[in-house]
Amino acid sequence: MTDQTRFELPQDRIPRAWYNLNADMPVPMVPPLHPQTQEPVTPDFLGVLSPMALLGQDVSPDAEIEIPEPVRDIYKLWRPTPLFRAVRLERALDTPAHIYYKYEGVSPVGSHKPNTAVAQAFYLKDEGGKCFTTETGAGQWGSALAMACNFFDLGCEVYMVRVSYDQKPMRRHVMESFGATVFPSPSTNTNAGRSLLEQDPHHPGSLGTAISEGIEAAVMSNGEKKYSLGSFLPHVLLHQTVIGLEALEQMDMAGEYPDVVIGCAGGGSNFGGIAFPFLRENLRNGRQTRIIAAEPAACPTLTRGEVKWDFADVIGMAPIVRMHTLGHTFIPPGIHAGGLRYHGMAPQVSALVESGHIEAVAIDQVDTFDGGVQFARSEGILPAPESNHAVTAAINEALACKESGDEKVILFNLSGHGNFDMAAYGKHAAGELERYEYPAGDIAEAMTRLPDVTFAG
Repeated sequence: MTDQTRFELPQDRIPRAWYNLNADMPVPMVPPLHPQTQEPVTPDFLGVLSPMALLGQDVSPDAEIEIPEPVRDIYKLWRPTPLFRAVRLERALDTPAHIYYKYEGVSPVGSHKPNTAVAQAFYLKDEGGKCFTTETGAGQWGSALAMACNFFDLGCEVYMVRVSYDQKPMRRHVMESFGATVFPSPSTNTNAGRSLLEQDPHHPGSLGTAISEGIEAAVMSNGEKKYSLGSFLPHVLLHQTVIGLEALEQMDMAGEYPDVVIGCAGGGSNFGGIAFPFLRENLRNGRQTRIIAAEPAACPTLTRGEVKWDFADVIGMAPIVRMHTLGHTFIPPGIHAGGLRYHGMAPQVSALVESGHIEAVAIDQVDTFDGGVQFARSEGILPAPESNHAVTAAINEALACKESGDEKVILFNLSGHGNFDMAAYGKHAAGELERYEYPAGDIAEAMTRLPDVTFAG
């Protein structure tokens, strides 16, 4: 252990390959199913939506997948990202725990999302594509993809969850500044959006609704556009492993190794990014690190959802996936952590929680902002509302160490800054943030609408 509190890797230590969990996955995975036939999806079906290179990464058994040099060249704008020891937070908590955080907010758009956005844009350009459609919740993913498409001279159309579109206009302006076109979702552009607005003209939207619209826009473009997803899929979590790979080296620089690794979880991208390389060490080398996914109590996919076959979107255009789900028609309350308002969870993460390799906790919105403000007052960084879930989970672990006297090492991923989320922080300061009870009735109703799947694997 060292007295140093900031750990920086030189630029030549940007990882040269992503870590592919497929090589070490401790439980069997089942393929996604076609939404109409309920047979395993084919490359022909998925190729309408996604660059073929990304589909290949989803099923690759290779432990390492090389990062193309044009991608690494853009990564140099912000990678490697710093690792900090939160000494001032430790003192404020009066805990014997050592708290570290990997800070992804130093990227140009302020979050971890460009790690996959740049890679996806590279592969689309490499295959002759012209434009991506996508969804975004809080706007972090849309901003990242807009930036990446700009770098590779690609078009970008973003369907932004309506409640976030209204709450966070600055994120929309960032996307538009990079040349993207942004629509509130549900919109009148697609059949999916129009049908939802007919049911409720004030529909708040969700990631599931925006995914439906982004997919429909790509499918109806006659090959002019492809669809990009910012979380959930194996290739997205793969690209994010640069976070954990760097953190492994930086923890070695600090002379410590984490007893606990924490990430916030909505679809699974930043969580997989920090967690999977440390899970590899558990699986290969017998490490005993606890790995915790922190999610919102208002959308408790892992802690209160069930592992079922369900659509990845609201309308049923996306493949059917076996995952933790709250039901694809469930629309979460309009919490300010818009990037975590998704009914499902990445199949890899779902399988690992089900098998006990990963833990999950759910935290109320008000408590997460309490934790975020406490972190900011100690460390000087205002976290994104999504990241506040990881912050608060880490604080809770550190306080448990205070009670037990255990000197544990806690590492969490600070996946982005909250500089565009001041309206939410303003509501917190004014005491106007709501606590949401578990929406049991809404979820129970949504769970009655799951597809009737007989596929046995």
